[in-house]
Parts: sequence; C-alpha cells; structure tokens
Amino acid sequence: MKTPNFDFMGKRTIAMVLSGVLLAVALGSFAMNGLNMGLDFTGGSLIEVGFEQEVDLEEVRAHLNDAGYINGTVQYFGSNRDVLVRMPPQADIDQSSLGDEIFDSLEAHFAGVELRQSNFVGPAVGEELTEDGGLALLAALIVVMLYILVRFTKQFSVGAVAALAHDVIITLGFFSLFQWTFDLTVLAALLAVIGYSLNDTIVVSDRIRENFRRIRKGTPVEVINQSLNQTLGRTLVTSMTTLFVLLALLFAGGEVIRGFAMALSIGVVVGTYSSMYVAANLLLVMKITREDLLVPEPEEENPEGSYP
Repeated sequence: MKTPNFDFMGKRTIAMVLSGVLLAVALGSFAMNGLNMGLDFTGGSLIEVGFEQEVDLEEVRAHLNDAGYINGTVQYFGSNRDVLVRMPPQADIDQSSLGDEIFDSLEAHFAGVELRQSNFVGPAVGEELTEDGGLALLAALIVVMLYILVRFTKQFSVGAVAALAHDVIITLGFFSLFQWTFDLTVLAALLAVIGYSLNDTIVVSDRIRENFRRIRKGTPVEVINQSLNQTLGRTLVTSMTTLFVLLALLFAGGEVIRGFAMALSIGVVVGTYSSMYVAANLLLVMKITREDLLVPEPEEENPEGSYP
C-alpha cells in the first residue's frame, strides 16, 4: 500500500491558531461559567422516578419549587415518563432523608409515581472526591512526562504533556460551555483520554525518532511529515473503530453512561488531532535536530595507541 503524502506541517500555523482559539474559549468558559459539577462532587440527593404517563418537566420543577426544594435540576431519563431529579443540600432539611421527602411530595401531587432509585452523597465526600480527582489528573500528567523523558528526549516530553493538557482542557471546555454535568464517570473518561492520547503520541513520536536517525538528508519538517504519513493509516483505523463504539454508547447506552461516552468521544477526536499537530508541532518550535536523537557510540575500553 502506497504511503500518502499529505503536507501536515505545512498547515501547522492554521492548527496553532485553531488550538489557540479552542483553548481560549475553554478557559474563558471556565472563568465565566465554571463546571456543572454533579452530585458526586457537590453532595446532595439523586432521585429517579417513573410516571404512568408522559409528564411535563416544567410542571415537576414548579411543584418542587413551590414545595421548598430549590436549585435542583429536573430532566428526562431515557423517556418522557422517567424523570431524574438532582437536588443539592437544602437548609433545615435532614440531607439523609431528602430523597424520600422529595418522592413523598411528588407522590402526593402526581398519580402513579414509582421510585426507581434514591441516592445521597454528603458534602464532605463530594469535596474529597473533587480534590482526589484533581490530584489524579495532575499525577497522570507528571508520570507521563517522566515516562516520555526517559524513553525519548525532553522535546518529546514537553510535546506529549502539552498535547495531553490540550486534550483535557478542550474536553472540559465543552462541558463548561454547554453546562453538561461533570461527575465521576466524566472524570474516568478524562483519565482514559490521557491514556488514549498518550498511546497515539508515543506511536507517532517513535516513528519520528526512527526517521530522524534513518534519514540523513531532509529537513525536520520533511522528516516529521513523512513520519505522520506513515502512521496515518494506523491512527485513523484506531480512532475510527474507537469512535464507532463510543457513538454507539452515546446514542444507545442511556443517560447513566452518556457523559462518559461524550467526554471520551470528544477526547478521541481532539487526541488524534493533537498527536499530529500539537506534539509534533512543538518539536519544530523547540528546534529538534537529528543530532538530538542519535544514540551515542560506546567508547572503546582500550583504543588503539593507548596502554592499560
């Protein structure tokens, strides 16, 4: 099969502008909107109820507000008869019984209401999960940087970590911009994005290093372009097969797994892009050369003309 010959690095300026715009939008959204943290992190009660007939969400919200349960979110959960209520801690109400009280209130107002599940997360647990989640992401990035530094060089290490941070920030930016719920399943997806993007970046970096050592004549741009074209088929096959599975989970997996599938789908697309245009582009910015990647020749113990 003939290797394609796309000029990836010829479009690197456009890619840098695109990444800059996406990062600016993501960071701006963080500053203005923050993340819509789920009950896993904020604490509160989650109640899933089923109705005999289709119900209007506005009517449910109005009833809960009139009953004194404020700042909660009400949404459909799979169908127009299944409703999910997320309620933060309420003043002057025992938080451990909040879910039961909300269900009793709904049962008294709507006919034929069935309780599917009722879960409670304390605020202390939510705060601990938030801190642990942030530390997990930071630890993953540090370990990745050390691993790439040992396996390759400092240029590859900086490029890989920059690409991973790029992927995580942009993925979180989508959740902040559209105010999708950020919970533990989304955090797990972010860690999976780091692993997926790292694997793709290592494959590309390995081929770049190999070609720098093998090709004696050729500019860094030409060597990197050739490396990206050689790994393009493998990258696309891996990304597309993974994405097909994630899209199936997104559209057919139900509400519980939707955040995970959404975060990982965005991460796969952005991670594929960053392995080519962020990690590889930074190698050029840091002026990598063939000499940086040559294996040092071992010194002879007794060179000619010397005496032990």
